[in-house]
Amino acid sequence: MSYSGALNPASEDYESRPHYYIGQHDSDRCEVLDDDQYNQVLNSGFNFVTAPITNQHFFRRVVDQHKEFLKERQEWNDRLAPAQRTNPSLPVPIVPTLTDEDTSLYPSHHIGSFITYASPWIDLCSTDPYISGVSRQVLNMEVAYANFCGARTIVIPGPRQDESGRGVAQFARAIQEALLQVTRANLIIHLPMYREPLLEEKCETLSDIFDGSRMDADPKKEIDIFTSWDSWHTIRSVCEYSSRLFLALRIPRRVPEKNLQERWFSEPLHFLTIGQSVFQSNRAGSPTLTKHHQDLINRYMRLKNAPWIILNDVGPNAEDLGAARAIKAIEYPSLAEASKALQERKPKSGLNEYVSYMKYLERQQPPYTAMETPALISFQDWLQSPLQPLADNLESATYEVFEGDPVKYDQYEAAIKEAMAEWKILKKPSALGTESEPYNPELVCAVAGAGRGPLVTRVLRAAQATNTKIQLWAVEKNQNAFVYLLNKNKREWDGQVTLVKTDMRGWGGPVPRGSSTPCKVDILVTELLGSFGDNELSPECLDGIQNHLFQPSGMSIPHSYTAHLSPISTPRLFADIASRESDPHAFEIPYVVRLFQLDFNAQKVPNHPRFQQAWEFVHPVGVNRADEFAAEYGFGRKYVTPGGGAMYGSNGTNEHNARRCHLTFVCPTRGVTHGLAGYFESTLYESQLEGEGEGKRVEISILPDQIDRKSKDMISWFPIFFPLKKPLYFPQDAELEVSMWRQTDDTKVWYEWLIEVYAWVGPQTRIKVGASEMHSSKKVACLM
Repeated sequence: MSYSGALNPASEDYESRPHYYIGQHDSDRCEVLDDDQYNQVLNSGFNFVTAPITNQHFFRRVVDQHKEFLKERQEWNDRLAPAQRTNPSLPVPIVPTLTDEDTSLYPSHHIGSFITYASPWIDLCSTDPYISGVSRQVLNMEVAYANFCGARTIVIPGPRQDESGRGVAQFARAIQEALLQVTRANLIIHLPMYREPLLEEKCETLSDIFDGSRMDADPKKEIDIFTSWDSWHTIRSVCEYSSRLFLALRIPRRVPEKNLQERWFSEPLHFLTIGQSVFQSNRAGSPTLTKHHQDLINRYMRLKNAPWIILNDVGPNAEDLGAARAIKAIEYPSLAEASKALQERKPKSGLNEYVSYMKYLERQQPPYTAMETPALISFQDWLQSPLQPLADNLESATYEVFEGDPVKYDQYEAAIKEAMAEWKILKKPSALGTESEPYNPELVCAVAGAGRGPLVTRVLRAAQATNTKIQLWAVEKNQNAFVYLLNKNKREWDGQVTLVKTDMRGWGGPVPRGSSTPCKVDILVTELLGSFGDNELSPECLDGIQNHLFQPSGMSIPHSYTAHLSPISTPRLFADIASRESDPHAFEIPYVVRLFQLDFNAQKVPNHPRFQQAWEFVHPVGVNRADEFAAEYGFGRKYVTPGGGAMYGSNGTNEHNARRCHLTFVCPTRGVTHGLAGYFESTLYESQLEGEGEGKRVEISILPDQIDRKSKDMISWFPIFFPLKKPLYFPQDAELEVSMWRQTDDTKVWYEWLIEVYAWVGPQTRIKVGASEMHSSKKVACLM
């Protein structure tokens, strides 16, 4: 099968997919490629190559030195009594500095295109203190020299085994030390996705040469597919989630279960490495990957910082690259000499067949969706502080971003249409009705927090579509947006809208045409929802205006909204927040973020879904004395909880908007949680018609498992993230108990959250094995 002409790379369709950046690695390469060899590799389709930092000369020198050391130590022990021979204070042999014979890597104009590789023969995990000590010295020398040469990416082979906790800890400490040796280069730890039997690294290490006690994995032993991740978690935890520590993930021949794929997806991937043995041959003998491999690669390439791909041992190899050197060795070769050299070492020309296949896969990727525009991709895992619309006046550009989502406004318009249509069908009492004729076909509508007017336009459209006569008010406190509304009312709305510049909580209510007395509102429309539903103080805002709703038939759009939580692993966000050393409250801010590179800790099990409801708000709040409270406080209506004892010494006027929840999440596989992902759902309108199929519910949702069903491709809200100050590890089959509070003191609103870890030790017994500290956003609270 030919992969070359399936799709024109220059076409627009090609640009709508992620790009592959493909490199070449040869496990047997001991020297850096010269310019001719480097160009030959590039001409075969690769974008970059790997380069060993040191060569075989250095390897032999270290081995010879260690042999000499062991010989001298043996001679020394032979002169001692048996009880004195085991002396832990004997010095570790010091590896002499590098010489020009130990490396062929030097500063050059294309050093930045080399991915430098540390020596695979060192063994940082060795239980022999001399071997691990020599290995640590070699690593420090190599990374320091590569950094000097200008290399910005250094790949370090990871631990060969995961069972030895001591060995992995030694490795992690060595990497931590190496990070101090280099100030500009990134260190990439090369690890397998899991320990696949019979596919371990074959390169001989110092332990193999001098110890020989290392045992290969038993192919019949049951595989724990998370041990490789355990090693990685230890390494990056010791290195405190360094922003210069990344991962090169070796793709196995057999793709593991989805849980492990998503776990690695959440980690800081820099490379995906694919060996020749992973490929299969099709009927024509060309290399191919299974559908499972293709799906895995397609998934990982959707990241904003997509990993580069390294193909291992797929050619051109040292023999292929030797042909160009053989011809170059003859200064002025005759045709016969050149022909002879080519016959002896005939270089492979044209596109490498493995690269050709990967380019084919690149073109066969699913195209970007409506949720993967360049702008939305740029927002992946980018932390933003929530808006405070009550305290701040938004800029026009911010409004414009919100208005760019047709899905949200289509749903709002559908809800308003349903409300107007059902009002006619049910002939409900209305604000302009009389005692003798409660129903009046003309409705009083208000848009509170109108911004630049998108909802006003939708109310007018809904009224026209349902042939409903309305009187419409638009209330907006932002004086700058109000100027825009005045112009829009003249230019687009033909003066149909009565504009009021005030905080909605202080509005005196609508005065209908031909009257001097304020009346009530039949349909109140707002878009005050935040990423967690209530985090932009929608309940507090609606408390101050709901006294204008006509009782009992007046309705609020939205009618209700619920907040939802799920614990997640997101190393990238944790590292980002940890790097903000200048902000002492960085871990106390609930961030708005387009969560993408994450792993959900919990699984859906009976009675414990992955996403669980924290609390709900319903509007209007049922209060019979609304007018009395409005008169008493003189500033809208404030719901007062009867009695004393309100939180934080307040008078309790906002106590009814406090909430709390306690949720249990089940985690079948071990892992680490970095915080809580928050989402919301809202019922914009709940049909009041009786009988199945008479009316419909209009909803919006940002829940990952509901958004496609309720509001597909809606982009107005990103999730919210409640971070933990310290990552919280949990064992297999653990339960995460999440406690959260929405707190208020009548002047501001904030959240508090806590996560506890419980493990089952018997059919009826579980014990607490860990907990986070109590987190609070009070110091960065939302002001009322």
